[in-house]
Amino acid sequence: MSTVTSPRAVLGVILPSTNTVVEAEYNQMRPAGVSFHSSRIMIRKPGLGGDDDFVDFLEALRLEMDAAIESLATCEPDRIVMGMSAETFWGGADGAAAFQKDVEEKSGREVSTGALACKAALDAFGARRIGIITPYQPVGDEQVRAFFTELGYDVAAVEGLKCDSATSIADVTPSEIRAAFLAVDGPDVDVLVQAGTNLAAVAVAADLEAELGKPVIAINAATVWHALRAEGIDDRLTGFGRLLSEF
Repeated sequence: MSTVTSPRAVLGVILPSTNTVVEAEYNQMRPAGVSFHSSRIMIRKPGLGGDDDFVDFLEALRLEMDAAIESLATCEPDRIVMGMSAETFWGGADGAAAFQKDVEEKSGREVSTGALACKAALDAFGARRIGIITPYQPVGDEQVRAFFTELGYDVAAVEGLKCDSATSIADVTPSEIRAAFLAVDGPDVDVLVQAGTNLAAVAVAADLEAELGKPVIAINAATVWHALRAEGIDDRLTGFGRLLSEF
């Protein structure tokens, strides 16, 4: 739908209640005439101190997600953007497709997910061998690795930052994010990719692209890019990486 304030697109965003980065980064990348409207998934178990905690976090998130979808659909957005990423990678390629289909059926709207937006971004760059960073525990890293591997990408390395809570992900500094990217880079790596929407990586990724001379995909930039292009909004936005400025 279009509105007086958002004549080009009204985009709904679903994100965990613990997330403080998605809305900030999305709004930095927002073209004129577009608006983002959030619905938060109540997170009652924010601890991520180990693999078991990470799985508990996702199971609790799943129990609360339907209410967030139902609430968001009432503002009649043109499209839903998933401002959460771990669940969108879970179960490999089939799990990612099933997740998208489930949200689309429940919301009655088309959906842009982090996992499938990253795939589209990698395809735009013609990537084959990739390096990945996440804020996750090892169980989450393996899901991300499996997703990309099943789609035919050669995953050179995954660097998980093992953040101990859903909120502490937002405390990771630019220098720490930069170091993680460099840890998975190499002369044979085509593209670097970041998962974890509460990790403030868009600016770091854009700076590293210029330094390394290769694409660096931040997941929040990828989902915004995917949603805008799917809605026919072709603005070239500078300062957020090559994906939004060139494709």
